[in-house]
Amino acid sequence: MATTAVHRVFNFAAGPAVLPLPVLEEIQRDLIALPGVHMSVLEISHRSKAFESILAQAEADIRTLGGVPANYKVLFLQGGASTQFSMVPMNLLDAGATADYIDCGSWAEKAIKEAKKIGTVNVAASTKAENYGRLPRQSELRLTPGAAYVHVTSNNTIEGTEYKTLPDTGTVPLVNDTSSDMFSRPIDVARHGLIYAGAQKNMGPAGLTIVIVREDLLQRSVAKKAALPTMFNYAVHAENSSLYNTPPAFAVYATGLVMKWILQQGGLTAMAAVNERKGGKLYAEIDRTGYYRGTAAREDRSLMNVTFRLGTEELEKQFIKESTAAGLDGLKGHRAVGGMRASIYNAFPEDGVDALVSFMRDFEQKNG
Repeated sequence: MATTAVHRVFNFAAGPAVLPLPVLEEIQRDLIALPGVHMSVLEISHRSKAFESILAQAEADIRTLGGVPANYKVLFLQGGASTQFSMVPMNLLDAGATADYIDCGSWAEKAIKEAKKIGTVNVAASTKAENYGRLPRQSELRLTPGAAYVHVTSNNTIEGTEYKTLPDTGTVPLVNDTSSDMFSRPIDVARHGLIYAGAQKNMGPAGLTIVIVREDLLQRSVAKKAALPTMFNYAVHAENSSLYNTPPAFAVYATGLVMKWILQQGGLTAMAAVNERKGGKLYAEIDRTGYYRGTAAREDRSLMNVTFRLGTEELEKQFIKESTAAGLDGLKGHRAVGGMRASIYNAFPEDGVDALVSFMRDFEQKNG
């Protein structure tokens, strides 16, 4: 049967974001009938052997990619990172204890707001007064001795900053929102007490949230079973292998395919090399003449979300209009900060970065 060529623009959206083309093609093939199952992947029961196999393989590949130690549980949950803003303190913050939060971006600020509804929060450091243009330094942290945990956001999607080295929290568990840089580079899971990430940026489609939690911290959830709503208790999900209720089955399946794709690319070290090359090209163009202005401190620049501005808002509107017409979609910055944002996650093709750099040079020549 003949296939029809499909025109695809370069998708710079921050999430839901670009997926690897081979993954989309495999999904397309399986959409009508999953091999050996003879029904759509959208239709299979989450209690079936077929789905249990899909879930188990996705977890195995996540463990392989991240080098996840045996004493950590991998949970497949719903509700996005925003639900984790509440679940983390609900499960890990005991009465009388304090949780430290590093206020390094808009999503970190939202996490703090939700945690304060649950218990006592200490904002260990904040760069809000600087519009989150840089990350707090280790020397600025005012950590609570014996804190329940320290929460950080490793990559700030809106402001375009990313930790190159995570904060040192000593013996206090580190909780990390990795939603927009998870598996874009090697990650030391053992440094963390808990890691969470919405899948819709680097790992898969919207609807799935990955939580990786150390087993000793799960004991806090066990102790809270009687007090917490069942669906908000990590221990319940761990005991039921993420199958307490119907999970986002299609999102789990698609994320499993993305994990397989990353492994085929050579794993996280290979992924990091590609991402560094892509980011390097784009930042070099931003810095080339000063016509474009990067908004994040150079030492904190994100390889996932590249934020920049032009001289006037009128020029920025023109840039967005013309770039969209040129097949460069999703470059408008977050409504909270304006400007431009190029999200160049794992699956974003390098030739798309080259196309944007070429467009930026042409735009500068015409309007500079």
